[in-house]
Parts: sequence; structure tokens; C-alpha cells
Amino acid sequence: MPCGVFSQRQNKQNQVSAAASAKPLVDKVVLGIDPGTTIMGFGVIRITGRQMTLLEMGVIRLEKLDDHHLKLQRIFQETLAIAERHHPDEFAIEAPFFGKNVQSMLKLGRAQGVAIAAALTRDLPIFEYSPKKIKMSITGNGNASKEQVAAMLQQLLKIKELPKYLDATDGLAAAVCHYFQNSGAGGKAEKKFGSWEAFLSNNPGRKLK
Repeated sequence: MPCGVFSQRQNKQNQVSAAASAKPLVDKVVLGIDPGTTIMGFGVIRITGRQMTLLEMGVIRLEKLDDHHLKLQRIFQETLAIAERHHPDEFAIEAPFFGKNVQSMLKLGRAQGVAIAAALTRDLPIFEYSPKKIKMSITGNGNASKEQVAAMLQQLLKIKELPKYLDATDGLAAAVCHYFQNSGAGGKAEKKFGSWEAFLSNNPGRKLK
């Protein structure tokens, strides 16, 4: 092969490689939810490569609604509204913890299911994490307090001032946990649902009759 032809081909390959490396990293937006029937916390982050940026966090206060079904309606509507604002690619949610109060567990499970249903209407893949998994992922301690989780998130995302209600940072923690679990550093989600049917099949006790 003539030397000139080889040089031209090599230069072309170098140009292609340079162009590929110059392409911006694909962005991903993750919505995290901490379900609740009194206060629902949420956080939204953007992931670019290995960088996280906080887009929004806050709470939906439900204590003024006396009817449980109206609370579920509000959760559904607000989850959709957050999704409309940020167009997330993935949805991470904290799984209900198992407590002694059966009625409270039932209500919390309904709140989680409604938030998941709202996300699925936007065709978002669902990732579910236990409270212990989220705390372990953020702080390294599965028994960490809300305050410890919030303090670590404040450092990670350079949050100037923590919110009044730490349910917001709990929702944010679900999103950050999802990032850590899928960045190659900590395994995979404990549960993943790609459709409402998949969620119901894994949660037979939540099927509507």
C-alpha cells in the first residue's frame, strides 16, 4: 500500500475517533419517590456520565385531605405533573416497610401503587428499593437516620439548604440510590417493573377486585 494512501486512511480514522469522543454524553433523568399518605417526598436528578445534578425536590402534603381516596387521586395527579415537568427516563421508588400496623401498611402500599401507576402511564421503567437498601447506598449504613441521609445528599449534590420536610430528601435518596445501583458500583435494582401487569404479578395482594 502506498505510504500516502495509508496516511490518508489513518487520518480519516483519527478524525472519526475524535468526532466520536467529542459527542456529548447521553443525559438521563431519574425521578425518585418516597410514598406516603400524609407527605409524599420526591426528587429529580439528571445524570450525565458520572455526574449528578439536582433538578428539583419537594413534598406533596396530603394531611388536609380527609378521604383516603382523594389522597390517592392527588398522589396520581402530582406524580404525573412532576413527570410532565422533567420528562424522566426512569422511576425509582421506596418500597413500603413492614410494620405492625396492618392498616397503615395497606394505605402506604396503595400510595406506592398509585404513584407507580402514574409513572407507568408515561411508560417509565420502575425500579423499587427497600428503605434499608437506599440508606446503605447513600450512607453505607442501612440503619441511618433521615438526617444522616439528608446530610450525605447535601454533600453529594451540593445542596445549599436542606428542606423543612426530610421526606423530600428521602424521595431524592431513591433517585440517587438508583443511580449508584446502576452505575456499576452497587449491583442492580431489587425489583423492576416494565408494565402495570408486571407490577401486579409481583404484588398479588394489591390486585383490585
